[in-house]
Amino acid sequence: MKKLKVKDLMVPLDEYATVSEDANLYEAIQALEEAQKRFKKDHYKHRAVLVFGKKGNIVGKLSQLDVIVGLESGYKNVGELKGVTRSGFTSELIRSMIEKYRLWDKPLDDICRKATRIKVKNIMYTPTVGEYVEEEASLDQAIHQLMIGRHQSLLVTGNEKIVGVLRLTDIFTHICDRIKACQLG
Repeated sequence: MKKLKVKDLMVPLDEYATVSEDANLYEAIQALEEAQKRFKKDHYKHRAVLVFGKKGNIVGKLSQLDVIVGLESGYKNVGELKGVTRSGFTSELIRSMIEKYRLWDKPLDDICRKATRIKVKNIMYTPTVGEYVEEEASLDQAIHQLMIGRHQSLLVTGNEKIVGVLRLTDIFTHICDRIKACQLG
């Protein structure tokens, strides 16, 4: 059997939801919905929008978490959330943060106006060096990268450009299909 490469399981860039960094949140949601309608690969829909910059290159991602956090401006006052979640937290800590920073006092009030005012570039996530993988890399290497970085996806590069997205969900489906194909007993 041939050794699988990243390009064998990636979602090509033209099948992924994309939006300009100057787009607003409403436009990003629409782009995601449209890409989900067009996407035929499997039953796992896209959960993120790729963001391109002024020069046409991908500069970030907008995840479901980014959208929800972006709608509550109080999170800007909390600081870096990853450190809090990695060290663990109690329900008391969560309650105190909600009270202290007045998070979700009016969670969905005026959501339509918020969605048109919030610019994607202000809430998007900028991928780190460890979130890129070459399309010719082995699937083994990509799996290792996903596991070590605890990422949901990797941006796939080819000829020094983003050419697709390798999603953890597609790798998981591939692994499950391989397991089901095993001849046991």
